[in-house]
Amino acid sequence: MYYQVKLFIWVFLTVFLIGGCGKKQTEAPRVGLLVHALDRERWENDRDFFVKKVEELGGTVQVEVADNDAGKQLAQAKEMLTNGVDVLVVVPVDQFAAAEIVNEAHKQDVKVISYDRLIKNCKLDFYVSTDNVDIGTLQATYLTTIRPVGNYALIGGAKADNNSQFLYLGQMNVLQPLIDKGDIKVVYNEFTEAWEETEGYNHTKNLLAKNPKVDAIIAANDAIAMGAIKALREAGKEGEVLIAGMDSDLQNLQEIVAGHQTCTIYKPIDKLAATAAEIAVKLAKSEECEKTFQTVSNGEMLVPAMFHEAMIVNRENLKLTVISEGYQKLEEVYK
Repeated sequence: MYYQVKLFIWVFLTVFLIGGCGKKQTEAPRVGLLVHALDRERWENDRDFFVKKVEELGGTVQVEVADNDAGKQLAQAKEMLTNGVDVLVVVPVDQFAAAEIVNEAHKQDVKVISYDRLIKNCKLDFYVSTDNVDIGTLQATYLTTIRPVGNYALIGGAKADNNSQFLYLGQMNVLQPLIDKGDIKVVYNEFTEAWEETEGYNHTKNLLAKNPKVDAIIAANDAIAMGAIKALREAGKEGEVLIAGMDSDLQNLQEIVAGHQTCTIYKPIDKLAATAAEIAVKLAKSEECEKTFQTVSNGEMLVPAMFHEAMIVNRENLKLTVISEGYQKLEEVYK
């Protein structure tokens, strides 16, 4: 079932050799990076890795942060285009509203790379991300291996983010057979308005009010997971409920060490940022981008996409993953 559903969404094994599709470049490539918000530490890391890589490749970066305001992000994009950027890299606030950014960019022959989050229903040029169906599968597989029977709660990501649906699909690919067998019961299943701690806290409070007996919570990211931990702590259930998150945020890794969170997901952010930077600079310089791309449908077209694999992080492999990769420091995680 997993592979059937996944193949329905992802159109794999399509190879593209993209070349000569940027504007003629005589100066240093000017790249615009539009970030939805810097509300989590991972987005600061994405920004820093991306800027560093573009500069290493001889380009310059203008960064704007939209504070989760889709209208503000569109205005920032228009200003960048007026200022003459050669390519845009966008972490969209809203998967649908951001299509207007792509449309505005194409009017000026500027290509757009969607970063981490897919922009829907437009002629998007490139997409760089992790495979979010796989991430949802990793989360659910890890928790059900530990606790194959019980009451599960799903607290999803933001409704306006396409990744939320992909995560959910991956989770349900694992859970549905167990639900059909009667081993697992999903007692709570809601998406959030934003990828924020308060959302995780409020949803977990609602969950506990309706179903005090919960065995596992699959949270869409570490912010939501942290909110869940705080609600469980207040209810005297801290450490009793399995919790999966995503992003390998420092405070969540500390909660894993303490035994309050079961696992998180590590995305190779340095590789994601480097890939997006390399494509952006190639496009700006009208050079060939000789990478092997898969494709993914955004509702309008099959978008050339580059995916990097994520991995489970737990108490046993912390040192071999996020610490050995240099993403987090040993002394901080075990503080």
